[in-house]
Amino acid sequence: MITFLIIIHVIVSIALIMIILLQTGKGADMGAAFGGGSSQTLFGSTGSSTFLSKATTLAAVVFMITSLGLAYISGHSKRSSIMMNEKAPIEQQAAPAAPEESPQPQAEMPQPAKPAQTE
Repeated sequence: MITFLIIIHVIVSIALIMIILLQTGKGADMGAAFGGGSSQTLFGSTGSSTFLSKATTLAAVVFMITSLGLAYISGHSKRSSIMMNEKAPIEQQAAPAAPEESPQPQAEMPQPAKPAQTE
């Protein structure tokens, strides 16, 4: 079932891309929109809905339905994993580290010099 939906989804998405690329832009018939062309229809220069616009609508609806179907199936499918039967490894507590003694002896602080006494 999921393979069938994926195949339909890919085919419809490619068809939707091709149908959209085949359509002309809205600015292509601007001359006809201002009365310069021979088109005198109620809906403007493009006329009523064309075959390509109906095909675009149909492909978009099928694309959305297959998208929702694939999302529903992937969200509610119970998949098994190879790790389901494995137990978690036992964790061992690390022993606390003893404070290390510094390898170099600490230098003694020099004593301030005493003032010389005069007699």
